[in-house]
Amino acid sequence: MRPVTDGGAGEPFAPIAEYGFLSDAETTALLAPSGNVEWMCLPKFDSPSVFGSLLDRDAGYFRVGPAGVDVPAARRYIPGTLVLETTWWTPGGWLVVLDTLLMGPWHHETERSHTHRRAPTDYDADHVLLRMIRCVNGQVQLRLDCLPVFDYGRAAASWEYAGPGYHEAVASGAGVELRLTTDMNVGFESSLATARTLLKQGDTRFVTLSWSEHLPPKTYDEAQSRLTWTVHHWQHWLDRGRFPDHPWRGHLQRSALTLKGLTYAPTGAVVAAPTTSLPEEPGADRNWDYRFTWIRDATMALWAFYTLCFDWEANDFFYFVADVAEAAGGHVQIMYGVDGRANLEETVLDHLTGYDGARPVRIGNAAYLQQQHDVWGGIVASIFLYVRKRDRLDDRLWSIIVKQVEVALANWRGPDHGMWEVRGERRHFTSSKLFCWVAAHRGAQLALIRGDTDRAMEWQEAADEIHADILANAVDARGVFVQHYDTTALDASALLIPQVGFLPPDDPRVRATVFAIADELTEDDLVYRYWPQETDDGFGGCREGTFTMCSFWLVSAFVLIGELDRAITLCEKILSYASPLLLYAEEIDVHSGRHLGNFPQAFTHLALINAVMMVIRAERREPRAPFV
Repeated sequence: MRPVTDGGAGEPFAPIAEYGFLSDAETTALLAPSGNVEWMCLPKFDSPSVFGSLLDRDAGYFRVGPAGVDVPAARRYIPGTLVLETTWWTPGGWLVVLDTLLMGPWHHETERSHTHRRAPTDYDADHVLLRMIRCVNGQVQLRLDCLPVFDYGRAAASWEYAGPGYHEAVASGAGVELRLTTDMNVGFESSLATARTLLKQGDTRFVTLSWSEHLPPKTYDEAQSRLTWTVHHWQHWLDRGRFPDHPWRGHLQRSALTLKGLTYAPTGAVVAAPTTSLPEEPGADRNWDYRFTWIRDATMALWAFYTLCFDWEANDFFYFVADVAEAAGGHVQIMYGVDGRANLEETVLDHLTGYDGARPVRIGNAAYLQQQHDVWGGIVASIFLYVRKRDRLDDRLWSIIVKQVEVALANWRGPDHGMWEVRGERRHFTSSKLFCWVAAHRGAQLALIRGDTDRAMEWQEAADEIHADILANAVDARGVFVQHYDTTALDASALLIPQVGFLPPDDPRVRATVFAIADELTEDDLVYRYWPQETDDGFGGCREGTFTMCSFWLVSAFVLIGELDRAITLCEKILSYASPLLLYAEEIDVHSGRHLGNFPQAFTHLALINAVMMVIRAERREPRAPFV
């Protein structure tokens, strides 16, 4: 696919789907096909960027590649890893570059970590970006350019040498220090650290960028050893999972690795995406910061991790949700920082031009202040999934359940902003009522496990009242579930109704809703979350792409209502839209195939796992694992 328009300084913006994703489970990096690291925030997912040319061509980059050639011959992940291999052809020879964020053994043996809240494991982030270079044929002129611009492009770097030669340098600014280590000779041009060298067949080089007290590799051999450790780490981690022997296994494994890479290891929180302000509409203002964790999506994340037998990751995320729920009492927000912080104040960065001119660029997310009534059901459903794996309910979790159910029952009759976080008028959204029902219904089942029959009866009666209210007010004359009580507009969230067990899949209203969404809320079979012209979302009906998560929801719904052939056909089609590295952004433009929105998107990969596993189990006539 051709690059989109020139972004001003430097090379054109690459299509969103063309970026490679690296992670050490504490920070991430996005690499353009040109070999440029164009997005990297330190020291964690939602910290200020040190390389930000993804959002402004003057906001910093880090390129390693052949001089004069920007388009690689091939790119792939080393199988089973988050190690990216880029192969380059030049008129004189061939070059291979391996990029990764290094993983190492657990570092905190003599003193405790100040960030980790989960149980220590055998591995830990090294806080080192490693780039390994090898000339495999002929000869290639290699160039290294490292231009950090700290604090979202607001603070230029100041370089100075460290050590006696030209192989180590330190860049500092805005309270951050980066150490560049390489076996090339580095020089400075103002804020740019640069190196050039001619490689012949068999020649190798390495370069690292590090930002902690952990020492980076000092030689190529040491770098190779630590790269091998990282490759084995990811492959051994993936081996813990259980993946069906199926043609779609590669999509499942890449999605699992992506979700692991989006999990902040110190707390277990799964970040929605590692980026901010990648546009949902080209050149427009639907640009949001997704570097946070949404409580609503905990249930889907737990189901996906448990389904693939990654119980440790599921439990760590569950403990994070329990931590914030316990701390918040009855006032749980819809989202939190990956470290559990509550204040996510939204700010516009006017000095950044945005990805391909899409402004504004936002950091923080004001939706954390919204009233969204589905959050309580998300927490209770998550506890239900966790407890079902153990058949045990302790005092701490019971206290959280009681509070969440009570708050849901006290608020379910009121309007809210809904799961799509509309910035228009609050409404009686069907999905919000649905998850209040989930809170009461699952709460009642958990009360029975607890042995509290009085609460079980009280909460189930409340669940029945919510159930009746939804059926009376959220179903139109055709027998189709609508977006909210005062409209006939459709909403893709209604596809969750059979998944959460609100009605059986063979109920005529469920079937009618699934078919209505498939026929009327799609374009070229891909699903929109709603029609903007029918929804007061605060953006005046601006168009957006199809929501890939919702398209996978439709796959799952087809499986549930017995339309397996349609489910398989649609699933194959959505999988064909994956990026060359099997990654997904939030949305897809059906006319161009371009990915839109933040990337890679955890919600999409979670929905992929759930949909693909449901299709495979249905093909094999295996029993379906209950969702919530």
